Amino acid sequence: MGPFSSCKAWLWSVWDFAKEDSNRVKFAFKVGLAVLLVSFLVLLRAPFHILGTNIIWSILTVSIMFEDTVGATFNRGFNRALGSLLAGILGIAVAQLALQSGRVSEPIIIGISIFLIGAIASFMKLWPSLVPYENGFRVILFTYCLIIVSGYRMGNPIRTAMDRLYSIAIGGFVAVLVNVLVFPIWAGEQLHKELVNSFDSVADSLEECVKRYLEDDGLDHPEFSKTFMDEFPDEPNYRRCTSTLNSSAKLESLAISAKWEPPHGRFQHFFYPWSEYVKVGAVLRYCAYEVMALHGVLHSEIQAPYNLRLTFHSEIHEAATHAAKLVRSLGKDIGDMKRSLKTSLLKKLHGSTERLQRAIDMHSYLLTSNFDPPDNSSKPLTKLSHAFSTTLYDPSNLLTEFDSSGAENNSNQTNQNAPSGTPPQQTESYHEMMRKQSRRLHSWPSREVEAFEEEEGGLSMEFLPRMRALEGTAALSLANFTSLLIEFVARLDHLVEAVDELSKMAKFNYEGV
Repeated sequence: MGPFSSCKAWLWSVWDFAKEDSNRVKFAFKVGLAVLLVSFLVLLRAPFHILGTNIIWSILTVSIMFEDTVGATFNRGFNRALGSLLAGILGIAVAQLALQSGRVSEPIIIGISIFLIGAIASFMKLWPSLVPYENGFRVILFTYCLIIVSGYRMGNPIRTAMDRLYSIAIGGFVAVLVNVLVFPIWAGEQLHKELVNSFDSVADSLEECVKRYLEDDGLDHPEFSKTFMDEFPDEPNYRRCTSTLNSSAKLESLAISAKWEPPHGRFQHFFYPWSEYVKVGAVLRYCAYEVMALHGVLHSEIQAPYNLRLTFHSEIHEAATHAAKLVRSLGKDIGDMKRSLKTSLLKKLHGSTERLQRAIDMHSYLLTSNFDPPDNSSKPLTKLSHAFSTTLYDPSNLLTEFDSSGAENNSNQTNQNAPSGTPPQQTESYHEMMRKQSRRLHSWPSREVEAFEEEEGGLSMEFLPRMRALEGTAALSLANFTSLLIEFVARLDHLVEAVDELSKMAKFNYEGV
């Protein structure tokens, strides 16, 4: 039962892998078909008598050339053809030179030429500007060695080289024909879809991050090990955004392959600006870095109090919603290959961002650790306790509380002028207020005030500045989050310009808004 269940699980994993991307099945089918067609040249008697054992090079060429996309196959086929041609020419020239030198010096010349070709080809493929042609240098190396050595033993290097070049040409032709005509997979289409999906990933991740930040009450945080390993199962869009940041090499590879493809599908004109897709992807990653920074604040050890986050809830949510909507709109325009003005979306986005900035400016004292009432002995410490209370985090209550300060001052002055025997008005002490506030900071510092009291024997006046610094640092976490969000909005201007440049060069259909 054990082996059967393991085999069944393996089959299901294979099924899921194939179902995830149907192009994988198409690619495997086409490779098998191409190898089968070339193998007929060996299985059938007539072509085998013409080409002989050199027909094996056709099978080898198919296995080397065949790639998953049409553009990559053309690219590798070019490297294969050029490398084989150069290797054949060099092999014939060196073989003729060796034959003219005599039987004694012939193997010496062939050995020296093999060493020089191997060293030069291996060195040149490491040259930065020649890295795209690395496969071509590999082909030159092994093709030259096989031609020159086999020609030396067979005694007719020219005939050997020509037969193998014919076989390579047959294999290359079959590989290209099957890849283009049977379930073609175009690198340009994959690049187009990959970029559009990246836009959606960034927008979804932004909305998910902001939603969790505003709704998180600080009571349920993942373990540090999961945070360190980026394991957030309840945030599916987080991993998608991470894959967007790591998509640079994939986009560049697809763009290089797409340049080799002829006009096809929706991309009907020559010299399509595939490199612009790479530039747009780079700008999008430039914006995605800010989203990942927002995730860092979301899962940081130091968190702003939940009621403080509620103070700016509407402004943060509005700015994030408009930003995500703009990103999705840009991705949709690329997907539909249309060009439209984003004036209305940009106005709404900039307006919501300005409202967020004004809200931060108006209530900036809530985000600092040194918020003190004016230096006036007539104002009691109870005013500070109100500043950190839940009610003050509602901006609608600010003016009411400050307008009532005069009445409070008069009442406090009356208490101060009362006789010594009269009990003073019951007010909340400074350290009592700090204790209650620390209990509302669920994330950091993690220990409550009672733990410090047990260690220190009570809250002394020396400890109060430290508590205020910790609370101020926690409040600054919200300022950090909002500044990252505003920076993300600022970077979107560059993204709009990059998408507009792509739409112009790709000749997208214009639609005014």
